[in-house]
Amino acid sequence: MADASGSFIIRDVWESNLEEEFAAIRKLIHQYPYVAMDTEFPGVVARPIGSFSSTSDYHYQLLRCNVDILNIIQLGITLMDESGNPPPGVCSWQFNFKFSLTNDMYAQESIDLLTKSGIDFLKNEEFGIDALHFGELLTDSGMVLFKQVKWVSFHSGYDFGYLLKLLTCNSLPEDEDGFFEILHTFFPGIYDIKYMMRSCRTLKGGLQDVADDLEVPRIGPQHQAGSDSLLTAMTFFKLREKYFEDCIEEPKYLGHLFGLGSNTFQSSSQAANAAATAGSTAPANASSAASTATATATIAA
Repeated sequence: MADASGSFIIRDVWESNLEEEFAAIRKLIHQYPYVAMDTEFPGVVARPIGSFSSTSDYHYQLLRCNVDILNIIQLGITLMDESGNPPPGVCSWQFNFKFSLTNDMYAQESIDLLTKSGIDFLKNEEFGIDALHFGELLTDSGMVLFKQVKWVSFHSGYDFGYLLKLLTCNSLPEDEDGFFEILHTFFPGIYDIKYMMRSCRTLKGGLQDVADDLEVPRIGPQHQAGSDSLLTAMTFFKLREKYFEDCIEEPKYLGHLFGLGSNTFQSSSQAANAAATAGSTAPANASSAASTATATATIAA
């Protein structure tokens, strides 16, 4: 992932160079079909209310109500080939979206963290990428809708939620089944490192913890999407080498997201216990007939 001088190249993308960088990506994607991805978004500002069929269902409704009302700030992608080699020159792109601290909703603690990491919100507001323009270019980029393209991520429910919002210009589906149906249409091949860690007993924690355990160096600032996508890419291939002998069972790991998909991740007894727990923590006036399809949200203070 280095150029001839040994430097890692992460390209900042704004509205002004968006089409130029997508043209470059379209030329590379067939030879470098592994797309490592990370997003930065403005936190969590709403909580769903109602009754939920499982813990996974609650987490999806939490994701849905926040993604629907919030806007993405950054998206990072890094391209690699099947062997974990990057393209020459630029290997990572950091897409900076239009975002206004005056007009957009956000959680203050998230904005404080991103500001400390170096994100200039005044620049995002003035020069940021238009979401509709980005969605059009992503649809035609060769990165989505193709089974041979593998997306690599870490605990990425929210990341893919925002990507689906960009691609469809619609609210997220009302339930997990609908979410996974549209997810697998646009992204037929997904690896979530956090989900894969279920088979790696010694690995725990977040992306930086796992990278440190695997002795993968970070390039660039943490909590910026370009650097995080680059670290995700390098961590994935090191994990595949060390724990999976460079051969991952696709039926076991492909297409799963950590923390979502109750039918995949939970036995019937676990789901029942989760539903009972969710029910006991629901507001006292929540109707027992309420479902995920009618769940509403309350804005967190």
